[in-house]
Amino acid sequence: MPYLLQILHCLQNFLFPAGNNFAIGKTARTNKQENGYHYHGKSLLTLSRKTKFFNIFMLSQSLKFLRTALCAGAAALMSLSTFAQQGEPVLWYQAPASDWMEGVPVGNGRMAAIVYGGIDTERIALNEITLWAGQRDTMQNSICTPENLAEIRSHFLAGDFRTGNELTDKYLSGKSSSFGTHLPLGDLVIQSKYPAGALTDYRRELNLSDGVSRTSFKKGDITFSREVICNYPDDITAVKISADKPGSINTTLSFNLLRNAEISADANGITLKGKVDYPMFGPGGVNFFLDMRLTVEGGSVSPATDRININGADRVEAFIDIRTDMFDPDYQATAKNTAKNGSRKGYDTLLANHVADHKPLFDRMKIELGNTDMSHLPTDVRLHLIKNGAQDPDFDALFFQYGRYMLIASSRPNSPLCGNLQGVWNDNRACKMAWTCDYHLDINIQQNYWSANKANLAECNVPLFTYVDLLRKYGSETARKIYGSRGWVAHTVTNPWGYTAPGGNVGWGLNVTGGAWLATHLWSHYKYTLDKDYLAKTGYPLLKSTAEFFADYMIEDPATGQLLTGPSISPENGYVTPEGYRLSAAMMPTIDRAVVHDIYTACIESSKILGIDKAFRRQLEKDIKKLPPLEADNDGQVKEWLHGHPRQDPAHRHTSHLLALYPLGQISYVKTPGLIDAAKLTIEKQTSAPGWEDVEWSAANMLCFNSFLKDGEKAHYWLQDLFKYFTRENLMTVSPKGIAGAPEDIFSFD
Repeated sequence: MPYLLQILHCLQNFLFPAGNNFAIGKTARTNKQENGYHYHGKSLLTLSRKTKFFNIFMLSQSLKFLRTALCAGAAALMSLSTFAQQGEPVLWYQAPASDWMEGVPVGNGRMAAIVYGGIDTERIALNEITLWAGQRDTMQNSICTPENLAEIRSHFLAGDFRTGNELTDKYLSGKSSSFGTHLPLGDLVIQSKYPAGALTDYRRELNLSDGVSRTSFKKGDITFSREVICNYPDDITAVKISADKPGSINTTLSFNLLRNAEISADANGITLKGKVDYPMFGPGGVNFFLDMRLTVEGGSVSPATDRININGADRVEAFIDIRTDMFDPDYQATAKNTAKNGSRKGYDTLLANHVADHKPLFDRMKIELGNTDMSHLPTDVRLHLIKNGAQDPDFDALFFQYGRYMLIASSRPNSPLCGNLQGVWNDNRACKMAWTCDYHLDINIQQNYWSANKANLAECNVPLFTYVDLLRKYGSETARKIYGSRGWVAHTVTNPWGYTAPGGNVGWGLNVTGGAWLATHLWSHYKYTLDKDYLAKTGYPLLKSTAEFFADYMIEDPATGQLLTGPSISPENGYVTPEGYRLSAAMMPTIDRAVVHDIYTACIESSKILGIDKAFRRQLEKDIKKLPPLEADNDGQVKEWLHGHPRQDPAHRHTSHLLALYPLGQISYVKTPGLIDAAKLTIEKQTSAPGWEDVEWSAANMLCFNSFLKDGEKAHYWLQDLFKYFTRENLMTVSPKGIAGAPEDIFSFD
């Protein structure tokens, strides 16, 4: 398939970039190098090539799929002129959503919504990024002391891994009193009545280029339309309801809430006032306030206790703001003023402001992989055909652009928090799981932002860097009290309340380099932007504080002279000792070596660029040479643990030791050609092991690994694997039912 390598290029180098290394290689069928890179201006990429015409269906496809596609294709041709123009990146459907993961997402980096596109009953699921349960845990760091740490390490250095693990479990298992979780607010419900007549011409869509959700249908001879936007410049969610015949809108607006709140309605709108009460992960929660202002043209407005009835209107506009007191003590006044200002401007002005902001950002990059007959089918039909073996290169391009859209919608410079495990949305499922809807630092939040720079969305990094600074603030106490070190540290799980101590179980919670891995993005951002002002004011100060922790925390192995972290883990796996003990904690797992090396390198280079901290630079230049080398084990795979112990679970989804391959690029054809075969064997053994635990982010990880290894066919295989098993109708990907105890598919933003 001639387009495979271009899919590899766009996914590896944009959705999942690896520093400045570009994997341009060969595919078995083309037997030649393919290079579709063209940079223009500031990292603007256009990737375009002609591809062969692909048959819609595999020979094995059933007639049922053929009938579905032909009917959908006919409808598609009739509806092209109604909404987005042909060629624009659009998700579109011919029926309302029946499930959250069928609705289309909109967002402005703080607020977000899932739009169902219902007919009689429309649901718009509302979210706000700071709507959290929980509170500050002042006792989180009272689990271990530097003296306890020294005792633990003495056993590891003596080769007594079993006792070392027993003491690690005793002193370094986290004890959170109130961790909390991000939560959804509930739904805006729009119930409508229509004149008699047939329902025809239904279509709902999300135009990725302008960021507008649109729903339209005819009832009898009247066309009804709805639009929903989450506007960033005015920081507001806006809804427009209209019809092409005056006096046709008869609707009731109310809320179906998931949080307890006082509801008040008048002729101007509805307000909600409440406090989060969700004790599943401890006490505490934010206070919140919603203000929805209405503008109604024509007809009559009749408020009730908790709803507003509108009859015979020409047009209805709703302006919604949600605020909490997490960072804003005047949250109620802020929400009221935002909603009032939105209603004064009106929907048309807000729409113009929204498009003027969103479209230039999204349109910085275009990608074309070639059209097929499937390009004009509804999105869910195309996905269904792909899941059954069809090839659709234009869908691959749409999926890539959807990733860019989702990052724009969930992370903007003024966002109070960066995207969490579900971005800025919330399906009311993750928050019920033991892992919560939080910030996981053992790959998930990092993966959220791998695309930002190479997808030409550098400013979307700002909330991430703000969050790293929040972790620095609270993680400095963890570094001092638990480890006796300067700088800061954060482990596997974190939240906005400043939880930076180890998680509740050593096997997954003692990822000492979790926060540092997140901080590696600070250096990657500079390499793309070459912004010295950013480096001086934001990047380097955070990187230096990260390095200071490891400069104090690491110890020298008296047997080898190497500098070691530990006890630490390789998330979320363990190892087996020669005596048969199944353990988790160890000194200097490979993930730690890779992260520390990257942080030290970033600080050394930043110090040179900025001409500062010469003495600190010399210390790091000396210490980086004392880190253990990256090596293969006796089986020819990349070592995951310093002593080369085998994995407890060969089929586990995490591949933390290959962080050195991707995204950090320390294993490469240029730098370490001798380890390339070891990396390939590691991947082969893991993914072919019985019970291989394939999930959405691990499939993406395997795509990246193989892309970086210049294997286009395998990279494309993993892209199709992601589509086939983990992608839902609205193109969100899921952690599937059964993984980590999940009773159903759960949306995962990474």
